[in-house]
Order: sequence, then structure tokens, then C-alpha cells
Amino acid sequence: MPLTVLIGGARSGKSALALQLVADADEVVFVATAEARDEEMAERIERHRRDRPSEWQVVEEPIALRGAIEAAPPSTVVIVECLSLWVSNLLEAGWADEAVEAEGEKAARAAANRPGATVVVTNEVGLGIVPETPLGRRYRDLLGRVNATFAAAADEAHFVVAGRTLPLHSWA
Repeated sequence: MPLTVLIGGARSGKSALALQLVADADEVVFVATAEARDEEMAERIERHRRDRPSEWQVVEEPIALRGAIEAAPPSTVVIVECLSLWVSNLLEAGWADEAVEAEGEKAARAAANRPGATVVVTNEVGLGIVPETPLGRRYRDLLGRVNATFAAAADEAHFVVAGRTLPLHSWA
């Protein structure tokens, strides 16, 4: 399980599955991309903290995802939670789409090349209505491309719906 991608909607069970997948690991590095910018997000982050074992190393990194992945000791298991917020953070920081995609490719390659397992969590935001705003459409499209990049680099990718998984197979 060198690189596993879990993709699905909000509250679909992705995070719980990620925790289950690494439950037997001796050492885990949890890379958190979220920032508590309001009370609701702070509460979400705190819920996730309570769900994780306290002995896990937590790296809070909203922008330099690839660096956080590369800095993890080779023997550890890495969980990245989540690409959705990472892409949002990069857009908010003023990154161009091409730069986000290029960095996504580098981060996916870094995750796939690790000797230890990496589990990446991300949202699928392209299954619903077309966003009303240009920024919303830009985010949806960009996250979709980053998700596809990670899934293409992954040994396994699963679509998570209502706490259940569907394996995603490459057609190539």
C-alpha cells in the first residue's frame, strides 16, 4: 500500500477509513492541511484530533505539502488530510493553476516514491451542480485535475460513499 488515495464527498467516511488503514502502523506522520480560520473549522479540526492516536506525529502544513511528505521518515506511514484544503490554500495564496498542477504532480510523485505507505484523503467536488462563480468553477476544475494526478500515481484509489468504498481502476 505505498500510495492509497481516498476520494469522496464531505462526511463520506474517508477520514475514518484512513485511520483504519493505518491502525496497525508503528509510526504515523499525519500531515494536516487545514487551518482554523473560524470557529466551525476549529471545531472540525478538534474532532479530527480527538479521533487520532495521541502518539502520532502531526505536521500542520497548509502550503508545502511535498516538503512535508519528503520530510517524513522513510519507515513511517503518512496520512495527508486533505488535498481539498491544500488546493484551496494554494489558490488563496495566489498560485496560478499551472503552478498548483505542477506542484500536485511533484507531491504525488513524492508520495508514490516513499518506501513507507502514504494515504491521501481528498474530496470529490465535481459531481454536483456547476458552481455559480468563476472562482468556484476554477477550484472545482483544479481540484479535479490534482485528484486525477494523485489517483494516477497511486497503487490504489477508492471512492468513498456513505462509509463504503468502490475501488477505482485505471482504464489504461
